Amino acid sequence: MLITTTNSIEGSRIVEYLGLVDGEAIMGANIFADMFAGIRDVIGGRSGAYEKELRKAKEVALREMEEKAARMGADAIVGVDLDYDSITLEKGGGMLMVTVCGTAVRLAR
Repeated sequence: MLITTTNSIEGSRIVEYLGLVDGEAIMGANIFADMFAGIRDVIGGRSGAYEKELRKAKEVALREMEEKAARMGADAIVGVDLDYDSITLEKGGGMLMVTVCGTAVRLAR
C-alpha cells in the first residue's frame, strides 16, 4: 500500500475518500539505555538506543494504520502526519510515543 505525506499521488487519481485512519505506538526504553543515552547527550553523541526504539515505534504505528486502511478497502493513504513525543515517568525512565494519521483512499484503476 502506498503511504504518502502528500495530498495527491502523481499519476494516480483518487476516486474515493474512505476516511481517517491512525496508528499509535508507545514503547518503553530500557532504563540502562536511558541512563547511557543521557550521558551521550551531554557529550554530544547520538543515542542509538533511542533511535532504535523510535524506528520500531514508527514501524508499529505505520503498520497499524495500514492494516486499518486495508480493512476499509483502501489502495493508499494520503496526507500522512507523524508525531513523536516522549513521556517521562515519575520513577525515572520514559516512554516513546509515535502517532500517525492519514486519509485512506481508493485510486482509479
